[in-house]
Amino acid sequence: MSSSDISVVVCVYTEDRWEDILAAVSSVRAQSLSALETLLVVDHNATLLERLTREYKATDAVRVLANAGPRGLSAGRNTGIAASRGEIIAFLDDDAVAERDWLRHFAAGYADPRVMAVGGRTMPIWASGRRPAWFPEEFDWVVGCTYKGLPPGRVRVRNVLGGNASFRRTAFDAAGGFATGIGRDGDKRPLGCEETELCIRLTRAEPDAILLIDDRAVIHHRVPEAREHFGYFRTRAYAEGLSKALVARSVGSGKGLESERRYATRVLPAGVARGLRDALLARPGGAGRAAAIVTGVLTAAGGYVLGSVRARRGGATFSVVEIEGVPDDEGAAA
Repeated sequence: MSSSDISVVVCVYTEDRWEDILAAVSSVRAQSLSALETLLVVDHNATLLERLTREYKATDAVRVLANAGPRGLSAGRNTGIAASRGEIIAFLDDDAVAERDWLRHFAAGYADPRVMAVGGRTMPIWASGRRPAWFPEEFDWVVGCTYKGLPPGRVRVRNVLGGNASFRRTAFDAAGGFATGIGRDGDKRPLGCEETELCIRLTRAEPDAILLIDDRAVIHHRVPEAREHFGYFRTRAYAEGLSKALVARSVGSGKGLESERRYATRVLPAGVARGLRDALLARPGGAGRAAAIVTGVLTAAGGYVLGSVRARRGGATFSVVEIEGVPDDEGAAA
């Protein structure tokens, strides 16, 4: 696969991440396999849109676009997909940097024509300089990173993780775009699971489709100080339960919770046991990690129950849109 086949979409929403955005774009431009283009999709922030347009006006390989849909990450990604020109569309978080061979490892996965998506490994960069002693690796998904329990190597999975992922363009032709109303919306409650819902929908539309994670496709994701606290941990776990309820509503609880059952019955009990063992050995953080796992499970379960009730009553909605191409300059900042 050549560089002309890959577009990279970075969705952005706040000037508070200005330096992070520049670092993300720089990491894409430094890839050993060059991208065809980088698309910065700005989520309803006119000041940021104008500032980024000035920053990259002389750079043909970076295009700055306004989110053409409703506020939120899903619509921003859909805007980027529609405006992109590559046969593969990769997604990178706006507060992450990709290692030099990130796109090369993605591209290698598509040698098999049945492969419709390839994800990678996301490593945390803690604002404090180190992981909080109480924070269990099994819950690194709380801060948008690869968590303990995912299989190593290049393996087949139910879904990729959206901040470090790529899809064939034909995947969106088959399944439509990211569902709006599930994922992130600026600084509101930290919902997620939009990529999970899309991936399940994709494999239903294309039963022979293969989805992979290659842990050599590495990005490093910044974890701000505010997300190192237990309060955010609980809030994010609760929001994950709400999001999982929406996914189950869309695709059914069987497929929607398939991976979560293994995680809850095998990975998490092993994590609790390790934490208790470390506590008995007087190792720092052991009891805290065990307690955090139990709290995280109960909080997510509570969110799932409430989200399921709301979904049945029609209080939570989302929609799936078809991806349609747009002219090269449509939606771009002038």
